[in-house]
Amino acid sequence: MNEKYYQTLKSAETEDWLDLHVIRPFCYYCAVLFAKFDIHPNTVTIWSMIIGAASAWFFAQGSFHYGDNITGSPVLGLCYNIIAIILLMWADVLDCTDGQLARMTGKKSRMGRILDGVAGFAWFMPIYVLLVYRFYLHHDWEFGLFGIENTEQNTLIATAIVFVLGLISGIWGLAGQQRLADYYIQVHLFFLKGEKGSELDNSKRQQEIYDQMTKDTPRVERMFQKSYIDYTKKQENVTPQFQRLLATLREKYGSLDNVPQEVREEFRQKSLPVIKWNGLLTFNFREFWLFLFCLLDVPAALFVWEIVGMGALYFYVNHRHESFCKKLADKVKGETANR
Repeated sequence: MNEKYYQTLKSAETEDWLDLHVIRPFCYYCAVLFAKFDIHPNTVTIWSMIIGAASAWFFAQGSFHYGDNITGSPVLGLCYNIIAIILLMWADVLDCTDGQLARMTGKKSRMGRILDGVAGFAWFMPIYVLLVYRFYLHHDWEFGLFGIENTEQNTLIATAIVFVLGLISGIWGLAGQQRLADYYIQVHLFFLKGEKGSELDNSKRQQEIYDQMTKDTPRVERMFQKSYIDYTKKQENVTPQFQRLLATLREKYGSLDNVPQEVREEFRQKSLPVIKWNGLLTFNFREFWLFLFCLLDVPAALFVWEIVGMGALYFYVNHRHESFCKKLADKVKGETANR
């Protein structure tokens, strides 16, 4: 790809192989097309949210094993799942395109950043709810596996359990894992490119922005900003050693803008291996498991996998990142004490 393509990326270092060589190049040409028609990046993000959420209805319409919900046709059940997969992939393409379009046209905004952060949740929350409904309708294989009698009472109990698993998977799994993954990408970009090259936010600054809003500020914008304060606070709460590192760097250099290049490079080298694992917490890897479990007709297994499998990956990435941040903070602190 040409230099113009790479200029639309946050950084090649924070993209996984599939994004860098397949998805992002395609999105680049989509961005070029949207730019010609002067379509705003936020409009593309909203399209993405609507299309992704619409896929939930098709995921709920049955499967190849059980057939569709109305006629029981295996072919129709499979077709519904394929349509759902295509819609969600389309939503993902648009979600990637909006950022590239914003960087291409210079139409970056705080609202765009907030919308981009909630897009994935707008897709997955209705999908998870309707997957619970799908389990309620179709669960013969799971009941047979565990030797459960297929009665109405057992169905309601099992569905309630799956709903709780979906709730944990959505709130702690999906939301928590992707929130951390997004944060670590922005952290890496901050040390790689500086403040202008990243979108690293903090809750204190977001609270100041909210407090400066007037009565004339649209209610929707105030609502999104309020939720974004909570979003950034949760990112900070799970990264105490990184927050300590930032505080130590500010104490030593007065401002993060004054951090020497050698310190930035040391952080980058320690961060790079973690970023590779961090990429598995983002959409491409998560999307694969969603498609697999739905096509295998065991969507409830997705919730278990996100809690256990993806949860283990989350803890590994978080622990590894926090560990090197602690060591780097101790090193900077020691150098300051020896001055």
